[in-house]
Order: sequence, then C-alpha cells, then structure tokens
Amino acid sequence: MRSDRARWTGVGALLLAAVLTGLVAARWRPLMSYDEELARGLHPYAVTHPGVTRLMRVLTDWVWDPWTMRALAALACFWLWRRGERRRALLVALTAIVVASVVQQGLKALLGRERPVWPDPVDSADYAAYPSGHAMTAAVVCGLLLWLLPRTGPGTAGRRLGLTAWAVALISVLGVGFTRVYLGVHWPSDVVGGWLLGAALVLALVSVRLPAARRAAGGPTAPDASRPARTDAEGMHRTPIVVHRISASGGRQVTFRAAGREAALGVAHSDADVIEFLRRAEVPDPDEIVLGEDSALITWEADDPHVYEPSPPDLDVP
Repeated sequence: MRSDRARWTGVGALLLAAVLTGLVAARWRPLMSYDEELARGLHPYAVTHPGVTRLMRVLTDWVWDPWTMRALAALACFWLWRRGERRRALLVALTAIVVASVVQQGLKALLGRERPVWPDPVDSADYAAYPSGHAMTAAVVCGLLLWLLPRTGPGTAGRRLGLTAWAVALISVLGVGFTRVYLGVHWPSDVVGGWLLGAALVLALVSVRLPAARRAAGGPTAPDASRPARTDAEGMHRTPIVVHRISASGGRQVTFRAAGREAALGVAHSDADVIEFLRRAEVPDPDEIVLGEDSALITWEADDPHVYEPSPPDLDVP
C-alpha cells in the first residue's frame, strides 16, 4: 500500500538524518573536511560576482524564505478547512509550522554547530547552523503541497500539471539549499540534514490514515438506506468502488462494496457528486480499483478521493 511505502521511506529518511546528525555532533573529520572544501570553493565566486549574489539573497530572503513557505502552508490549511477537511488542515498546520520549527530549533540548541566564518562575508545569519531551517521548511511545505495536489487524469493536461508541480517543488527545495551554501551561511551537511528531516516529517504525515471528512449539508444527497453497513477498517480495506453509467439519466450509479455487501450510494452527474458520496460513505482507504466499461476510475488516499476520467472525457452530459 502507498501509506506503507511512505511509512518505510520516512523511516529510512529519519535513519539517515539520525546518522548525519550523529556525525555532525561527533564532528567526524571526513564530513567536516568535505563541508569546508565545498564551502570554500563557492565563497570566492560569491565575493567576485555581486550580481549573482544579490539574486541569491532575493531568492533565499524572499522567494524561499521560511515565512514565505509557512504562508503557503497556511493558505493550504485555509483551503482544506473551507472544504471541510479540518483534520487534514490541522495536521498540515501542526507539521509545517509547529513540529518542523520545534525539531529544527531543538537540534540547533542541542548541537550548537557554528556557522561558516568569512573575512569577507556576503550575507549573515543568526543562531546555530545545523539543521538548515530554510532547507527543512522548504522540504516540508513543498512535500505537503505535492501531497495535497489533486490527482490528475491520464491526459496531457493532467501530466503537465503534475510535472510542473514536481518541477517547481524540486527547484525550490534544491535551490534554497544551494543559496544557503553559496551565501556562506550554512555548511552543506546542514542543508542535507534539513532535507532529510523535512522528508521524514512529510512521509510520516502521508502515512497517517484519516477518517473521511464529512461535508456540510447542501451537496448531493443519497437515501439513508443506501449507505453501506459500517465495518471495521480491515474489513473495508482493499475494497472496490465501482461507478457504472446509467444511460437513462446520463449519470453514474455509485456502488460501494465492503465485506461481502453491496450498496448503491446514489446517482452522480459530476465528479463533485461522486466525491461527496464517497465522503459520506466514510471509505477508510480502499486501493483496489475496478474499472468497468464506460466508467470512471476512482481511487482513495487517506480522506482525499480523486476522480480519473479515462473515457468519456467527463462525467457531465449535455
């Protein structure tokens, strides 16, 4: 399952971060020498190219600043809250703003690693060096935004949106790390530590399974008798959701199967209707897909259902 992969990948990132943190704390000489070599190799270029250095300062102080990233996370939380996904909104806020800050500031205070010192500095920063707060915050926020990005269909537009989002996220995470080393305010291992810790936090959150959020009244309705009988999470796990077309009305009958039972949730005329039915059914995490003829492909990850549209191009009918 995707959540299991995320969990174990997060464990791997956390272990690597722990190893790196231990080496920094022990001042392992090969790592210290590598940091100094890279930092001293970049600094002369930063001193002799003021135009590039000014650009790097704009990027690190404004575009990729931790407060800019936290503002993006706050906007994502507001969006989730408005959609009724308040548990996810609180988890995103807790991870991106609270937990990330506590982890990075706690490690800074614990290790007290000194920042690079230059006779001709091009920038300055306060407090301890490890881990890089810029790198960690960017990794956390960009990772969470990618997780929240709605799934797109197999069409060209969907692929372009996904690729663009990943490209922007990677450029931001890698770019802010480079600016911190280029400006001489961090050692390379500070940045790598921030990336690993940020990845571990994001993957820990992604692996959490939340119950489906209920939406406020006003959406499509389905008869109470059509709701499936509730079972435990294991009984409903890996359960198909089948969406069949009803030619008479032009809509689709949303059918939910769990623990040997089958129940019709209602007739959907749009993606929003389908998503609302699935939310009301409180599907915990089915990941087995049944794709019938002329039907919509539905997947569910945590409490966020996503509709793919193989054919026809959409669920609406003229």
